Amino acid sequence: MSDPRNAVDFQGIRYSAETFLIDNSTITYSETVANGSAQVGFAVTLSADSTVGLVGSGEFVLGKLIKVESDLKAVVQTKGYCTLPGGTAATLTLGLKIVGDLGGVSTTDEGYIQAVSTEDTVSRGIIINNDTTTAVVVDLG
Repeated sequence: MSDPRNAVDFQGIRYSAETFLIDNSTITYSETVANGSAQVGFAVTLSADSTVGLVGSGEFVLGKLIKVESDLKAVVQTKGYCTLPGGTAATLTLGLKIVGDLGGVSTTDEGYIQAVSTEDTVSRGIIINNDTTTAVVVDLG
């Protein structure tokens, strides 16, 4: 048996998730897509009461979209370690907190993250590993 200490893996540590409604605009349900939405895996924020949408530039990151159901409810990881995509031109400095960013195919695509050097009321978490900019390891706290 291999030594489990030889692999560094943060996935699932302190994982906590909640259910929210989706905005049905930036996040949509699709029965033909894995986990119910093409937006699964992206960063989300609160867009209305008990409702999430993809995070925009400089916005508070509530968590990671995990699954969307046909009743337009979503599972969102709000605590623990996870991976989130970095924005196209985002600074992703180790040890810094995160906020939302734009990126992807279009610079108007939402759901990405960037590091911030000054803490404020919207920053949270901490970047643990930035080796893969499409899957930045973040501790949401």
